[in-house]
Amino acid sequence: MNQADSEIITALLQHDGYVPAESEEKAGIILLNTCAVRENAVERIKHYFQHVKGLKKRQKGLILGVAGCIPQFYREQLFSSAPVVDFLVGTDAYRTIPFLIESARSGQRDASLEFNPAEMYDGIDPVRKGAISAYVPVMRGCNNMCAYCVVPFTRGRERSHAVSSILEEVRLLAASGYREITLIGQNVNSYCAPEDGLDFAGLLNVVSREAPQMRVRFTTSHPKDFSEALVHTIANHPNICNHIHLPVQSGSSRVLALMNRGHTIDEYREKIALIRSIIPGVSISTDIIAGFCGEREEDHHLTLELLSDLRFDSAYMFFYSTRPGTLASRTLEDDVAEEVKKRRLQEIIDVQNSISCELFQQSIGSVVEVLAESESRRSVQQLMGRTDTNRTVVFEREGYHPGDFLNVLITAATSATLIGRSVNGSLALG
Repeated sequence: MNQADSEIITALLQHDGYVPAESEEKAGIILLNTCAVRENAVERIKHYFQHVKGLKKRQKGLILGVAGCIPQFYREQLFSSAPVVDFLVGTDAYRTIPFLIESARSGQRDASLEFNPAEMYDGIDPVRKGAISAYVPVMRGCNNMCAYCVVPFTRGRERSHAVSSILEEVRLLAASGYREITLIGQNVNSYCAPEDGLDFAGLLNVVSREAPQMRVRFTTSHPKDFSEALVHTIANHPNICNHIHLPVQSGSSRVLALMNRGHTIDEYREKIALIRSIIPGVSISTDIIAGFCGEREEDHHLTLELLSDLRFDSAYMFFYSTRPGTLASRTLEDDVAEEVKKRRLQEIIDVQNSISCELFQQSIGSVVEVLAESESRRSVQQLMGRTDTNRTVVFEREGYHPGDFLNVLITAATSATLIGRSVNGSLALG
């Protein structure tokens, strides 16, 4: 979502006559688009402020703005804690950025942080860096109040884009040659079309039909809202990718209740069983938080057991850090010692990495369809792409280019990457 917002901000600035700088040293404006979900992101921003302080000494007139979730969350206190910052802009106020820049040039330090439930940034053509994959926001905000999460406080209440505007953006991307789109929202499963109440399964169905030559992905989903109709929609459309990211956060129902997740672990397991029974070969990834408030050793072992039983393709794994203002910070005690959190996290990582390695090793000898996305980081003679199950594949270039679909024979694997060579030429999707 932050990347999609950055594309909107770029479009607004270019419309006002600004052009991207070649480097920080040549920039007149530096704008940080930020995330407040994890404390680590906040700490990185603080370190970056020190870097910009040095830049400002060398570049007279340099303006620093902070956009997105961190200013929305911390608000004007950022001005007192970070004198290097010239303006702040929240997630619903990006259209005010040109005004804030001019205000900063006159010596004012202004903030535009009001929530605007009517702001959907419709009518803005995002400036995207790539020409292969694109994010398409379908909704903004979140009505869930997970105890650990700041999103309701940084992005406001849920509101959905009109189906007509989503389909128009999809058509433009298809006409421009994009090969893949990802429908995004804080909780896409709760999408509800403002025109007629169409749910996310219905939206995914019409998007898939509108762009049969493009791969369609979506993120992120909440287990309590993941419907059987959505599972059937994925199964019935070959261009909807067979990958589902379904965050579970903990293997303990007791901890899930403390997290205010709205489902039990048995209900989550049933959902996974339903998905796998209807979509053969589907890959599922998840999120795990280690050391949440009140987590006991037996709860931690239930998480390890869940990982071993469900065998996710991959997982985003973190240890819990208190976020001010959240339900957990107001009602629960952060009572798990940091060294215990880190130890539990490492045990989770070890189990998941072992499972991922086993699953990826099982792919050796198979032929998979890959969308080539870019050159490999290691060599221009190799390309990197993904399968429809979202597995990363590195393969010899052999005349292929980013944007090509091709079959790849998998010859080796690590815990995070498949390695192979092309077979049978390039493909057309659909």
